[in-house]
Amino acid sequence: MKELFEHHLHDIEEHFSGWDFSYITESGRMDNGMLSWSYGSIVIPYIRKVTSMLDMGTGGGELLTKFQPLPSVTYATEGYAPNLPIAKQRLEPLGVAVKEVKKDNLLPFGDGAFDLIINKHEEYSPVEVRRVLTSDGIFVTQQVGGNDCVRINQALGAPVNEEYLHWNLEYASEELRREGFDVFECKEEEPYQRFYDIGALVYYLKAIPWQVPDFSIERYKDALYSIHETIQSVGFFEVKTHRFVLKAKLQKDC
Repeated sequence: MKELFEHHLHDIEEHFSGWDFSYITESGRMDNGMLSWSYGSIVIPYIRKVTSMLDMGTGGGELLTKFQPLPSVTYATEGYAPNLPIAKQRLEPLGVAVKEVKKDNLLPFGDGAFDLIINKHEEYSPVEVRRVLTSDGIFVTQQVGGNDCVRINQALGAPVNEEYLHWNLEYASEELRREGFDVFECKEEEPYQRFYDIGALVYYLKAIPWQVPDFSIERYKDALYSIHETIQSVGFFEVKTHRFVLKAKLQKDC
């Protein structure tokens, strides 16, 4: 068992770019429970109807390319520096202008610039979203809730980031309503996420360093081995994810 454990730890050396987890998902080493909604199926009908759109937090642009054809005016923002050249290389040939945004409350666009703003797993400022949205525009976002994957931290004995524990559908909806939005459709769920070997978990933690900010194999090796033993016994290590989705538009009297 020790030899297999040490072998899988080398997955931390595997390259990760953009927002592509195919190294562990397409090989079946990590699996996610199904949501009762599809983000793509929600946003595509709106994309087909509008002439201007903003994709907030595009990552490496992988997902946005799958929503083609895109509106004649389409912008994408990204705040994670390593993703920017990847997104530009992928999206600019499609006519999408990619902008670096380091502060979500400072978007480099004029007032009322977009008929549609889509956002998957990216922070946003309700005030700024309202500013750059047209009066009859639509905002669609799928968010990662504050309870996401906290069992990873607990199993490692790592601190849970309490700063975001409040972040759920109720809080986000109320925040938007205070800024004059009508939240007209929404859902929230906590599907499972399973890791079928310890290497998949190590790779995942390297890809999302905010989950366990001080993560290293050396620091958490004993806890990782305990998780490895669980996987060998049960077949997988399971945690709960936390997702919610909402659609919002400006209230007519605002």
